[in-house]
Amino acid sequence: MGSISKTTLSFLKDLNKNNNRDWFAKNKERYSEELEKMIQFADDLLIQMNLHDEIETTSGKKSLYRIYRDVRFSKDKSPYKKHWAGSFKRATSQKRGGYYYHIEPGNKSFIAGGFWSPNKEDLLRIRQEIAVDAEELREIINAPEFISTFGELRGEKLKTAPKGFPKDHPEIDLLRYKQFIFWKNFSDEEVVNKNFSEEANKTFQVMRPFFDYFSDVLTTDINGTPI
Repeated sequence: MGSISKTTLSFLKDLNKNNNRDWFAKNKERYSEELEKMIQFADDLLIQMNLHDEIETTSGKKSLYRIYRDVRFSKDKSPYKKHWAGSFKRATSQKRGGYYYHIEPGNKSFIAGGFWSPNKEDLLRIRQEIAVDAEELREIINAPEFISTFGELRGEKLKTAPKGFPKDHPEIDLLRYKQFIFWKNFSDEEVVNKNFSEEANKTFQVMRPFFDYFSDVLTTDINGTPI
């Protein structure tokens, strides 16, 4: 079973202290070893996820992001990320929502999901549905399991009402969202536990009612007709 190794966190700690190409070149073999461990973890997680959802990604390796940073437009010229991360996309256009995992020492690891940057058309459709009836969405984000896992729905919000919606709308708190995301934090001790991939998978499973609701909304028009 794939799991996060203590050596994986140790490598990231050392990389954070020595974030330069010379150090990385001298430790390339070490990097390769830890990359293989992360691939094994992602492969194991993918197998578990496909038991309850259909994932577009065909391998754990394909879900992993590169550790190399794009520094072209950043003031921070550190060439490497100080974390491992990856994402899983749900298969077919009828299933919406994305899964994300982030492994970083210092108790900064987390499992996340939701809609990070919905396009203009999707965001409008979501707001239309909320404006008409937000009861189902509120039931999902106020469910005991959702709250105990993620705490609350999060994401960037508008300071005022979105264009075309009244400022005094009874669902204005939800209408102001530009992102719909949530996450659960994990300590280093939890991350290196042999059952962490199972805990990550369980966390992803809690997201399903939210994803299923949004999938229904985004594949139908305001009248509920499939599009």
